Amino acid sequence: MDNFVNRRWWALGALALSLIAVGLDATVLNLALPTLASALHASEDQLQWFVAAYSLTLAAGLLPGGLLGDRFGRKKILISALVLFGAGSIACAYSPSPIALILTRAVLGLGAAFLVTLSLSVITVLFSAEERPRAVGIWAAANFLALPIGPILGGWLLTNYWWGWVFLINVPVVLMGLVAVVLLLPESRSAEQPGLDPLGVLTSSVGLALVTYGLIEAGQNGWGSASALLPLFGGTLLVVLFGIWERHLTRLPGGQPLVDLDLFRSASFTWGTILAAMGIFAMFGVLFTIPQYFQAVRGLDAQGAGLQLLPMIAGIVIGAGLADRLASRIGEKAVVAFGFVELALGLAAGGTTAVDTHNIFTATWTAVCGAGMGMALATAASAALSQLSAERSGVGSALMQAVQKIGVPFGVAILGSILNSGYQANLDLAGLPSAAGQAIKSSVFAGVALAGQMGSASILEMVRSAFVSGMDTMLLVCVAIALGSVLLSLAFLPRQTAGAAKPLPAPKAAEMGLPERRRLAMGLLLAALARQAQRPDADPQLLDNLSTILDGASSRDSLDAGRGRAVATELLEPLSLELILTALPRRAETARNGEPARPVEVESSVTPASAASEFPSPEKGLAHYVSHPK
Repeated sequence: MDNFVNRRWWALGALALSLIAVGLDATVLNLALPTLASALHASEDQLQWFVAAYSLTLAAGLLPGGLLGDRFGRKKILISALVLFGAGSIACAYSPSPIALILTRAVLGLGAAFLVTLSLSVITVLFSAEERPRAVGIWAAANFLALPIGPILGGWLLTNYWWGWVFLINVPVVLMGLVAVVLLLPESRSAEQPGLDPLGVLTSSVGLALVTYGLIEAGQNGWGSASALLPLFGGTLLVVLFGIWERHLTRLPGGQPLVDLDLFRSASFTWGTILAAMGIFAMFGVLFTIPQYFQAVRGLDAQGAGLQLLPMIAGIVIGAGLADRLASRIGEKAVVAFGFVELALGLAAGGTTAVDTHNIFTATWTAVCGAGMGMALATAASAALSQLSAERSGVGSALMQAVQKIGVPFGVAILGSILNSGYQANLDLAGLPSAAGQAIKSSVFAGVALAGQMGSASILEMVRSAFVSGMDTMLLVCVAIALGSVLLSLAFLPRQTAGAAKPLPAPKAAEMGLPERRRLAMGLLLAALARQAQRPDADPQLLDNLSTILDGASSRDSLDAGRGRAVATELLEPLSLELILTALPRRAETARNGEPARPVEVESSVTPASAASEFPSPEKGLAHYVSHPK
């Protein structure tokens, strides 16, 4: 049992390692864009597609990845995703042209989509409700950990080595993740193979990709641009059609929808997913501005800016680590609300930042934000995951990820617009040439560069002060989002106080990855063995061997055959029944919306009464022999 428990946490560590590789790729690429423009002779549009190709396939692959995991086995698809991500990284490193890099980045995004989705779905299978907040916290910390590591490691590589190494650093991480997943992660899949739903896959994937692309364009060209409005409209229409189609399949007798829309009847799933997405949206204000603040205003390089994010990451780890303990005492509703209050306080403190604010103050408020975010995100996501059965945890987790992933480009577009508006409103460009004014208005980095070229300390001070004003305004908007999340969590999220931590039961047969035929054969064999041991004329050697299961002590000297019969009755029989029933086609075990799950109906000529009359129970139960060992 202890070995199984340890393997689960080591398996989660392997998945976290893989997630760090995914995050590293996204953060390092932004640093590498100037180098790639020179090395591959890439245009500005091609540089944008280096980023967009990855984001689009990531959004499009979420739901299909969850479906494949549920249908064919989550471990198999995870291994395939790691191989795909590693191969894509190598292909990116050796891309001979911008077009080749765009295509290989798309492959990389697809592998990342499968990894992100299935790494979250296996948490539902591996961990109990009491352990899940801590597991989700580790998962979330791994997602955020790449934010400081990426600039630190990527800046060092780009300074000292060939640009291809920013992609090849994924390969050793992928190899370690592969070894750990193969050795430590148990296989799991739906007992009832879900349907493929090709129309649902097509409309959801294309719709999410178009919405993501529209949000990217809105962040770059404004909300009124045709390049933003057309994909946003088309993607939203496809997502609505997807919902209508899934509702039709749900009501159709024998229909197999891609997404179980009944999940949204659960307040825990709906509001857990929404609140986690709102937390990421609010927290993005910190992630989006702090690196720019330290580089453009404080004059640090990318490595130094990455180091300034470490207090926030430490806060996330601490907050997520406390989440499960607090939830078991005061309930999930209170923990999520408290986490958002803490996030709001940290953001409010950040909204007072000035050009010359001390690093200790910045480290303090970012750490407070991280702790609040870790607590709220881990608990809200755990509340949503608690409503997913092991049968469909892949697609359910993908649905959660789809909502949250859309929040990232949405945050870039919304919060970026607020930051830019605040920045431009505080610029005083009177007396400057028109070209210089337009350059300064385009970005804070362009303004700092122009001030350096002109040798003007006054322009540099103006640009930095304007950016800090815009950043403070944006952080105060994030405060409002966090406070709104407090009210929503108190109003709609069920309390669902987790009970005291219970010992984790041994994995059920359906979770061991054994094919159905082998489970059935093993169950029948154990049932036959139990019946042989219960016979009045049972073989003494068989009873003696069974009795040693308790503590290794033989019962042969005392001729106490009851030990062996107790093992057969109270251990072998229930295990054999579990193996047989889980091998049969059955309905999902997990009841939803408070309705009891239907019992499995198995036709049998053996009734409890006839079994008891044929093989009477031993006079002394198993508990007696455990408490009175030989």
